[in-house]
Amino acid sequence: MHEHDYRTVYRRWLDSPALSREEWAELEAIAGDDRQIEERFFAPLSFGTAGLRGVMGVGLHCMNVHVIRHATQAFADLIVSEGEQAKRRGVCICYDCRCNSEQFAREAACVMAANGVRVRLFSGMRPTPELSFAVRHYGAEAGINITASHNPKEYNGYKVYWSDGAQLPPEHAARIAARMEQLDVFNDVHLVRFEDAEAAGRITWMGEETDEAFLQNVLGQAIDPGAVTAVADTFRVVYTPFHGTGRELVPEALRRLGLRQLFPVAEQMAPDGTFPTVVSPNPENPEGFYLAVELARRVGSDLIIGTDPDADRIGVLVREGDEYLPITGNQLGVLLLDYIIRARRRTGTMPDDPVFLKTIVTTEMSRVVAEQNGVHVEETFTGFKFMAERLAELAAAGKSTDYLLAYEESYGYMMGDYVRDKDAVTASMLVTEMAAWYAGQGMTLRDAMNALYEVYGAFDERTINLVMPGLDGLRDMQQLMKRLHTAPPAELAGTQVLRMRDYLAGTVSIPGFGPVGKTPIAGSDVLYFELADGTSFIIRPSGTEPKIKIYLLARGGTRAECAARIAHYAGWTDGLRKR
Repeated sequence: MHEHDYRTVYRRWLDSPALSREEWAELEAIAGDDRQIEERFFAPLSFGTAGLRGVMGVGLHCMNVHVIRHATQAFADLIVSEGEQAKRRGVCICYDCRCNSEQFAREAACVMAANGVRVRLFSGMRPTPELSFAVRHYGAEAGINITASHNPKEYNGYKVYWSDGAQLPPEHAARIAARMEQLDVFNDVHLVRFEDAEAAGRITWMGEETDEAFLQNVLGQAIDPGAVTAVADTFRVVYTPFHGTGRELVPEALRRLGLRQLFPVAEQMAPDGTFPTVVSPNPENPEGFYLAVELARRVGSDLIIGTDPDADRIGVLVREGDEYLPITGNQLGVLLLDYIIRARRRTGTMPDDPVFLKTIVTTEMSRVVAEQNGVHVEETFTGFKFMAERLAELAAAGKSTDYLLAYEESYGYMMGDYVRDKDAVTASMLVTEMAAWYAGQGMTLRDAMNALYEVYGAFDERTINLVMPGLDGLRDMQQLMKRLHTAPPAELAGTQVLRMRDYLAGTVSIPGFGPVGKTPIAGSDVLYFELADGTSFIIRPSGTEPKIKIYLLARGGTRAECAARIAHYAGWTDGLRKR
C-alpha cells in the first residue's frame, strides 16, 4: 500500500455504514493523529498458517468484527470450493476468555452459516486443544479458534485449522490470503442473523458431551496412575488458569487421575479477558505466579501448575525449601521425555519404534536423551503446525502410534493422536503423574532434573525477546533480519562462527568460504549460528508477536560453564538491533 493510501482507506472506513456508532466515534477521535491512522490502516493484518493476530481496535490492521467477517468469508469460500460434502462436514468454532472473543466467534459462525457451511459452536470458552480434538472427533472440514494465546490483553487472534485438527497447510493459508485481497472488507461478506441460523439448524452447539470425549482421551495418556494414588494423601498441587479456559478441564483431569490435594488459585479461576491479577498471562514468566506462590506456601504445596488463557501452554514451579523455582520449557520437555521412556518401559507399553519430535530451537539435551534410549528424533521448524505435519507423514507410514512426545521450548507439549496442537490439559495431567512418581522416590522435579544432568551432561538455554512494537518496529525487524541474511557476521560476541544455517534459503555456509551444503528443512526465516565454543545462537522473527526471538543453547563440561556462556551472549544481544 502506498504511503498516502492509508488515509484513503481510513476515510472509507469512517464513511462506511457498516460501522457502529461506537466504532465511528473511535475512528473520528484519531482524525488529527496521522501516526495512529497509519498504524491502523497502513496494511491489512497478514493471514498465515496461524491465521490472524493483532491488537483489538477499529481499523484494517486491527482485530475487530469487520476483519473477522472478512477472513471468515475467504475461509468459507475455500470450504465451499471443496464441494457439498465439505460444507456438510462443516466447521467447529471455539473461543477463549479474551475481550470480544465470544462476539468474534459468533460473527464467524454467522458468516459460515450464511455461506451454507455447517457450524458447531462451543457453548462457552474452551481450551485450544479441545478445538483440535473436536475437528477430528466430529470429522469436520475445518476449525476456527478465537484466541491470542498468551499475548497481552490488548490482543486477540483468529486461528484456523484443517480437517486433520492441525493449523492450516501453507497452500490453504495462501489461498485464503489471496481471496481476502479479492474480497471487499464490507461489501463482499455474506451475513445471517445468529438466531435465524440457529433456528434453522445451521448453527449447533458443542458442550459437555465433547468435554467428556476429550477428557477420556486425555486420561488415556496416563502411563502409571498408581504413582499418583500412592502419594495422594500427601502430594499437593496448586493450579492457576490465569483467568482462562483451563479452569474446568485441568482440575477435572487431575482429580480423575487420582489427585486429592488440589488447590486452585481462587482469584484467577474467574474468567476475565483483562487479566486483572497479572501483567501478562504468560506461564513462561515466573513473576505471574505470585498468587499461586502465596497459596502454595500457605498449603505446603509440592508443585505449582499454570496454564495460559487458551490452555495450550503450561508453566511449572517446584518447591525448594520456602521458595518455588521455575522449571523451564526446555527442562520440562526433557523431564517428560525421560519419564515417558522410563514409565513405558516400566509398564511394558513402549512401542517397537519410538519417535520423539522437537524443533530446531529446542535444547539438544532432548536429542541426547532420545538417542541414548533408542528413540528416533524428528526435527521441525518452530510451531506445532510443522510438528503436526510431520506427525501426519508418520501416520501415513503407519508410525503415528509410535510417537512418545512432541515439544518446543516455549512451554508447549503434545501427546496422543487425538490432537494436532500443543495441549496443556494433557501436559498438566502427565506432569502431575511424573511429579507424583518422583515424590514417591523422595525427589522433586528439580532433583530429577539435576540427576538427568549427571546422566546426560550439562546444558543451559535461554530465550531472549527483542520487542519491536508498531510500524517502526515492523520495519526494524525486517531490516535486522535482512542485514543478518545478506552480511552474516564472522563472529558473535567475540566468538568465531563456525557455520551458519540459513533456513530461509536452505543453505549451510562457512564464513569467508560460502555455502557448503543444504539444511534438511527449508522455507522459514531462521538463522542458526554454530559458534566455536559449542554454543548455538539462533534468531528468527516471531510469527505471532512484534518481536525478534533469540535462542541461546549451550553445552559444556559443567552447568556453571554453560550458564556463563549464556550470560555472555545474552549481554551482547542487548545492542544487537543497533548493530
